[in-house]
This record gives sequence, C-alpha cells and structure tokens, in this order.
Amino acid sequence: MHPDTVQYNQSQASGDREICDLLASEIDRHLPKAENKIWHAHPVWFLGGNPIVGYSKLKGCIRLLFWSGQSFELPGLTDEGKFKAAEARYTSADQVDIKLLARWLRKSRTVQWDYKNIVKRKGQLERLS
Repeated sequence: MHPDTVQYNQSQASGDREICDLLASEIDRHLPKAENKIWHAHPVWFLGGNPIVGYSKLKGCIRLLFWSGQSFELPGLTDEGKFKAAEARYTSADQVDIKLLARWLRKSRTVQWDYKNIVKRKGQLERLS
C-alpha cells in the first residue's frame, strides 16, 4: 500500500479508519499488480493507468467506488454518475461483505471502461475488456 494511502487512512476517525484499512487491504490482496496512489484527494488503484477502484470519506460514510462497476452485473453496487461508475457506502467495517467485495474486485480486472482517455475522446467511453 502506498504510504500516502496509509496516511489518508490514519487521518480518518476511528470507525472510518477501520473501514478504510479493511478496504485497502482487500483491494491490495485482490489487485496485487494495481498501482495505488492518492488521486483527487483520495486513494485510487489503477491498472495500466486506468482508474479501477477507490474510496473516499463522504459526510456520514466511506464510499467505495468502482469506475466500471455498472457493467459488473453483480448485486450490491449502486449506479453513480453519468458514466459507468457504481458505489457501495459503509458506516462500519462489519457492513463490508468480504466475499462480495472479492467478487467485485475480480470483475474489476476483467470489466473495464477506458477512463484514462476520456478527455482525449471528448467524454466518450470505450470498453477495454
């Protein structure tokens, strides 16, 4: 895990820190080849320069976001925004379903939309895999 992600997690209140630490360790475990860094002020994991998954502190919860999550065809994620992102929100670590999270993370390796080039394509997404 990138030191900046560790610092981000440590800056959270106790309950939120527990959620962030759990999410980070599971993401690292299931996406070992992903690059992790702070992007737009929160931890994000990238494959081939393409954002895959990240989490952030919102008012009252931690939001887990999968950039291509609307295409996973798995339960538990809520559509987010006008592109292909989907999210789950947590207020305590015991709400995180580790088995379902693992399924989402496996899907995130094989179902990807090209966010890396979205500006170059003037807001148009293309499916990578």
